[in-house]
Amino acid sequence: MNRKIISLSLLSLSLCACSGINDSKRASGDFDYAKNVEADEITIPNNLIKPKQSKKYFITSDINKNGPIGENLDIRGPSLVLPVATSSRVELNSGESKIWFDQVIEDQVLKSFIYQAIKDKLAQSKVELNTVDEGKMTYESEWFKEDKESGFWLFKSIKSSESVRFRYQLETKPHGRSVAVIVSLIDFIKSNESGDIKVLDPIDKQRAEMAMLNQIVAHVDYKYRQYVKKVRLERSNQKLVTIGKNSANEDVYLVEITIDSLWSNIPTFFKIYGFNVSDLNESKKIYYVDFVKPDDSFWSQIWGEETLSLDLEDGKYQFILEQIDSKTSVSIYDEDGKALPKETITKLFSVMEQGLSFRNL
Repeated sequence: MNRKIISLSLLSLSLCACSGINDSKRASGDFDYAKNVEADEITIPNNLIKPKQSKKYFITSDINKNGPIGENLDIRGPSLVLPVATSSRVELNSGESKIWFDQVIEDQVLKSFIYQAIKDKLAQSKVELNTVDEGKMTYESEWFKEDKESGFWLFKSIKSSESVRFRYQLETKPHGRSVAVIVSLIDFIKSNESGDIKVLDPIDKQRAEMAMLNQIVAHVDYKYRQYVKKVRLERSNQKLVTIGKNSANEDVYLVEITIDSLWSNIPTFFKIYGFNVSDLNESKKIYYVDFVKPDDSFWSQIWGEETLSLDLEDGKYQFILEQIDSKTSVSIYDEDGKALPKETITKLFSVMEQGLSFRNL
């Protein structure tokens, strides 16, 4: 069993049930009110009319009268589940340490994503996550342990030791796009000079569960952001433009953008790279353009030392877009309607690839 000090506040903040009355969880001051005896109810003689009584401020006798009072009262604010992760939510009036996550990443199985987040979070503290029931998605942790030391340097000794274990229950909606995580504290041991304590009061138990659940929520949020960054990086490095063939078996550029999207965005490419649109045919997806190669000083003003001008003869050209499976072909024809040869298509590729990918535009 691999045990490690956990960095959560659930041990250092919550597990202090045996501390003195002057700690942060106890009230301070005069508690004489706790010693007051409730007055007897007024007795009305039978020969007198009983006065009317308003029940507006009536306190029912069904309330719990056995709770702590005076210096034994825990004055800390309630522990709350913090839904900081994208599409996370809590159930109002739920007594459980529970949170729901809704699907935000379409190419990931949500329950597997959440399970891995829990496992990774525990692994940061070198604590194992064990499977109790795979079918019911029930898991339990090994022991989280914290030792409190006294003394200094070579004369240190362990003053007390606190250990906890948690159960993690996953719950899914029938459609699988919503997954709940419920955290329960199942074992607690505090050892000190006075012996072992294995019972934790309900408030501290709930605070420990909430603290652990909030750590999981924060880690799910971190994994969401990490995944989005990974996808964006992959897309930024992805080759969206390749050289291929159109339906006429001519050498063209194939772009992994839908034809409608490319049609509406390609004028930006024309403007940057020296093309002027003279006419267009939207039904046939044809742009008629005039090309005049900008001089080097123009490009250096825009791009600095990097020259992105196309090595193409000045003249009139046609850009024809065509849907080829899931891609869009970009065919370029000269003024006479002849497709540019493969040598020219290849020579222009480095600039066309960046331009038709709309990088840095």
